[in-house]
Amino acid sequence: MSHTCYTRYASPVGELLLLTDGDRLTGLYLPDPRHGPSMGPDWRRDDAHPLFSRVGEQLSEYFRGERQSFDVPLGGRGTPFQQRVWEILTKIPYGATWSYGQLAGEVGNPKACRAVGLANGRNPISIIVPCHRVIGANGSLTGYGGGLPCKQALLAFETAVLREGPQPMPPLWKDEGPAVEYG
Repeated sequence: MSHTCYTRYASPVGELLLLTDGDRLTGLYLPDPRHGPSMGPDWRRDDAHPLFSRVGEQLSEYFRGERQSFDVPLGGRGTPFQQRVWEILTKIPYGATWSYGQLAGEVGNPKACRAVGLANGRNPISIIVPCHRVIGANGSLTGYGGGLPCKQALLAFETAVLREGPQPMPPLWKDEGPAVEYG
């Protein structure tokens, strides 16, 4: 494929940007991402792409509290080390949190906390590759590309679903525009 296909998805945490290379999801960016892509001349909007339909269905289930893991083909672009970190992120259980030290241990280098943190911060596929589940060693919420309020809201939502069962995620920003239906 000679161009990047994209679409937008309205979610309780804001409008998400989804990208594909044609076969795999290559990006899922929260609003105003710290390390997001710049739209290029080769980008084409394709709201009807079959992969986006599948991702949209699964995101809708997630935001209704009905889905705890995703099964879409992923293709985030990064170094081999970043890709290894992102692969391990998908193994953090729904509603659980790991410290950067735990994540570094899983990568096979317990002293690589800083490198793991940098790779975590460059994760191009938010939510599905759950970098929001990584916290500081002392339990504090640390940086998140979508902002700490978003990270806190996602973690609180997952905890509530585990405790109380499926429920819709409340919108993060209540005073912005009309209410949006999620799936």
